[in-house]
Amino acid sequence: MSRVNFDQLLEAGAQYGHLKRKWNPHMAPYIFTEKKGIHIIDLHKTAIKVDEAASAMKQIAKSGKKIMFVATKKQAKEAVAERVKAVGMPYVTERWSGGMLTNFATIRKAVRKMSTIDKMEKDGTLATMSKRERLQVSRQRAKLEKNLGSISDLTRIPAALFIVDVTKEHIALAEAKKLGIPVFAMVDTNSDPRDVDFVIPANDDATKSIALILDAVVGAVAEGLNERKNDKSVSAEDSEADAAEAAEVDAPEVDDNEEDDNESED
Repeated sequence: MSRVNFDQLLEAGAQYGHLKRKWNPHMAPYIFTEKKGIHIIDLHKTAIKVDEAASAMKQIAKSGKKIMFVATKKQAKEAVAERVKAVGMPYVTERWSGGMLTNFATIRKAVRKMSTIDKMEKDGTLATMSKRERLQVSRQRAKLEKNLGSISDLTRIPAALFIVDVTKEHIALAEAKKLGIPVFAMVDTNSDPRDVDFVIPANDDATKSIALILDAVVGAVAEGLNERKNDKSVSAEDSEADAAEAAEVDAPEVDDNEEDDNESED
């Protein structure tokens, strides 16, 4: 069963591309027709591509790896933050800091700085500073939180990226490709799909279109995480059963003749 159907995509306005004069020729395979100077995306292909992306993302989540979601455009920020936070995946919705992937060590250093400030607040160190120093530290903490708070738990480079609008997030896309990180993305008719591993042709400007596709892929991630959790539970139960079985095998056997001898003595 498909995760999204034609009617849902149609209702969400996922079919509307950009003006014909703004198109990227490499999106031709995903364009159904042109209407009043606007390209119309083939939603049958969109539905197929959503399923392909969701299936792959589910497996990544099931393997215990992280998928980073990137969407800094106004229409997508809230939808991404709300949905992705629920499944515990990292996301960037404020600003892509150059080198977030290619210079990951520096980014981790900034995150540790944020943790250090939090520690200073807890142990009372901040209270010993002057009012001006406290204000400077607080502003620094707020800036770090805004840009990096959503990736503070990311201890290693993500296994994949999900991008809304590859034209706007071209720096994130370039960094991912440089490191060989697979990219999943909503790609509109004005964008180049060639550097995207899993292309989802769709309107990346309409909030409803973005939300619908996010629901499908984030839902797949949640399924992958649940299956991983269940597999771990089953594995733990099997380990306990194996241990109990081994204990029974290792238990000393009582010689029947010895029992008989003891009864005779009685």
